[in-house]
Amino acid sequence: MHKLVVLTGAGISAESGIKTFRDMGGLWEEYDIMEVATPQGWEKNPKLVQDFYNARRRQLLECKPNKAHLGLVELEKYFDVEIITQNVDDLHERAGSKNVLHIHGELRKAQSTKYPELVYDIEGWEIKDDDRCEKGFPLRPHVVWFGEAVPAMEPAIEITSAADIFVVIGTSLNVYPAASLLDHVPENTPVYIIDPNDVTCYGLCEIEIIKEKAGKGVEILIEKLTSKTSNFKG
Repeated sequence: MHKLVVLTGAGISAESGIKTFRDMGGLWEEYDIMEVATPQGWEKNPKLVQDFYNARRRQLLECKPNKAHLGLVELEKYFDVEIITQNVDDLHERAGSKNVLHIHGELRKAQSTKYPELVYDIEGWEIKDDDRCEKGFPLRPHVVWFGEAVPAMEPAIEITSAADIFVVIGTSLNVYPAASLLDHVPENTPVYIIDPNDVTCYGLCEIEIIKEKAGKGVEILIEKLTSKTSNFKG
């Protein structure tokens, strides 16, 4: 099977009812980014940060994967699908995707404030003030905040470099370092971008824009790719 690598952003989860940070009415309008998504915000007011992510987690548990998530699972019948997601939700996994790499962390996990390699699944939606890691230090959300390193970029680059087809869904390609993954797509690899908004990409030859929201866009993508399965099957 040929390798289909998919980079997903907030736009794919928006159709499940998860607010994006940047849209009108999105999360940035309600919270100061520096207060809830930076190490400095955590140091200043950890309770505010915990409350913010607890609320996001509770909302996530009420959401379900949409047809875009399910469509990517459908493509596993035809391709070796690997998903690299900027999203911290678990909707890809709940839809049934087998290979998902979260480059910005996972909302339903917690990590030690002292030993970030100590990561725990969260039962329910809440990290409580007195929750501790096995070494006795407080827990924080397992999310990469602004200004922090992105440890998963190296494996993400490795996955991207092996792509036979590369797809971008629901991301403006303005968030770095994730957007830089396009620089690692092999030469002459077909690239599809699904987004209802204008997305600017430079230096990509074989690029096709599907100007639709994620659900409809993935439906169109499936039609395009499965009609070419005789060319793609390895």
